[in-house]
Amino acid sequence: MSDRQLWSYKEIAAHIRVQPDTVRSYRKHGLLPPPDQVQGGKPYWYADTVRAWVARRPRNRGRRED
Repeated sequence: MSDRQLWSYKEIAAHIRVQPDTVRSYRKHGLLPPPDQVQGGKPYWYADTVRAWVARRPRNRGRRED
């Protein structure tokens, strides 16, 4: 079953325990996958997209994500 819930910078930041501005910086520097949707000019990612990105992040310290 896939998780199609849309996450903004805020939800991504909470998931990886950083500030939303850090996630914005990741996107600016091409470290975040392209958004799955853009609504009203704001990017959103599916939770599954974020979890897959976290699993393959080079700086993933082996911390298990919930």
